[in-house]
Amino acid sequence: MDLRSKQKQNSSSQKTWDEHGKDAKQLVLIDGHSVLFRAFHAYPTLTTSKGELINAVYGFTNILLTVIQELNPTHIAVSFDRAAPTFRHKEYKGYKAHRPEAPEELVNQQDRVEEVVSILNIPIFAEEGYEADDVIGTLVKQACKFEIPSNLAGRRNSKFEIIIVTSDRDALQLVDDRRVFVYTPGRGKQKAQLWDAEAVVEKYGLQPAQFISLKALAGDQSDEIPGVRGIGPKTATLLLQAYGDLEGVYAHSEDVKKRFGEAVARRLSEGKESADLSRRLATIVTDVPITLSLKACAVNDYDKAKVVEKFKELEFHSLIPKLPNDSFEQMVQEEIFHQ
Repeated sequence: MDLRSKQKQNSSSQKTWDEHGKDAKQLVLIDGHSVLFRAFHAYPTLTTSKGELINAVYGFTNILLTVIQELNPTHIAVSFDRAAPTFRHKEYKGYKAHRPEAPEELVNQQDRVEEVVSILNIPIFAEEGYEADDVIGTLVKQACKFEIPSNLAGRRNSKFEIIIVTSDRDALQLVDDRRVFVYTPGRGKQKAQLWDAEAVVEKYGLQPAQFISLKALAGDQSDEIPGVRGIGPKTATLLLQAYGDLEGVYAHSEDVKKRFGEAVARRLSEGKESADLSRRLATIVTDVPITLSLKACAVNDYDKAKVVEKFKELEFHSLIPKLPNDSFEQMVQEEIFHQ
């Protein structure tokens, strides 16, 4: 049973993964930047017997393997940010201008994290000038054009879904109930959550696509997107509920004046240029120069023995049992199952 049929049977639209059918073919796209920061801040200082700091590496790997266990995807890829300025920094010098630098202890662990991802034979997508969100947005667009052949992943169900793993709310703009969902990993007692459009509306009062216009109007303090001066999230949400999107708000300026008052109408008029800039900054682009290969993203296509050796080197002994079957083990299990 897929997600949409499950929704009709559940009173709450904000789903945990336990409520999601596991028979569909899934491409899981992990925002490595988001998960790495989450892991670094969630796990205490950990070092190997040789003194290497590995708390972020361990945390990231644990989350990655948990995601594979819980979502049971047929295909998977990871995206990371690169250090070079993005097109957003070039267009607006204030973009993330005062955000603190990432701790050196975290930066020094990213190479190890990418090493773990690579030895699991999970493709890493990154492109200078773009953020991980943009890379994922591009992969989503390309993946939506695919219909996976029924024999590619060895499963009977031909349904194909794309699940974005991230703690970044920006990715919600990509949610599309036909096949694109956002999955927020669990943390402590907080369960993992699967976001569809219904869950987004229930939580925020807006459709996923309206998140771009929300930032255009209200801005984003963490990313230092300016928005329209004097328009906060509450007013912006009401405007979007009334007029749909940024264009709709500005197309109904006289009605805005009647319903929301002259002060709001004046702020919108004076802040039109800032709103347009903020919309461009908030929009996840989908034309990054990368190419998705589903064959390269197959989950079981890795050398488990090499990974076990690497995990022993990193002293990740507790994570070895969480490793998925490699292609040989998968083949053996399928042979036994079909006998």
